[in-house]
Amino acid sequence: MTHSRRDMTTEQQEARQKAEQIIAIYETFQITLDPIDWQHCGLFAPVKVKEIEIALLGDLWQRDRDDMLRQVQIKLLEQAALKALRPLADLRAMIWSPVEVLQPQAFLSLWIITFETNERVPVIEFLTDGQRTFAPFPFDGARGRHLALLFGPAVEGEHRSGERVTIKERGQHYIGEIVYVIAHGTMPSTRRQATRGYRTASGHASPNDEEPRYIVDCRDGFPHIAYQSQIVG
Repeated sequence: MTHSRRDMTTEQQEARQKAEQIIAIYETFQITLDPIDWQHCGLFAPVKVKEIEIALLGDLWQRDRDDMLRQVQIKLLEQAALKALRPLADLRAMIWSPVEVLQPQAFLSLWIITFETNERVPVIEFLTDGQRTFAPFPFDGARGRHLALLFGPAVEGEHRSGERVTIKERGQHYIGEIVYVIAHGTMPSTRRQATRGYRTASGHASPNDEEPRYIVDCRDGFPHIAYQSQIVG
């Protein structure tokens, strides 16, 4: 029994130490965690942000810093996107796509969250009162000026604005209208494809650095960003 108590005390001390270190790491990300109940749950204590569970303490501790941040982003981006879809709040996000945009912007990053219904919801990550915050992005695709602020000036491509095209993205075909054409290379890539469900906005590698990109409105939320080689009809 004495040995069992010693083991429990050791585990509790380990849990407290890891909880304190994880809280400190997230503070560097400008994210405040909810209190971690390491006293009663040990390494099985859930780590939460604003009552949204991110992972268990023991599991989260085994991840590197980038993955720790990504775990929070995945959860909070999904919750923010659901706000734009309610009352369909039981939907599951399938793909998290960071979008390359011109800098500087009023936000830290722009993401497209794709749900199992194929609805694409834009969400921005920004700072408010020194904390990372996630909210639906009020995107008006009909405004060329809005697109220019995000993606830079329009350019000429083989296809023109107003043209209806079929694009191939992640093995699926989408039909939509080209609403804008942007030059490739105007926005340096800041993220790499990391895990399943986490992809760049185009979901496609360009074989040609000079290839333009097309903003295609397929009536499923935020428009698709397609390379010339993705246009199949």
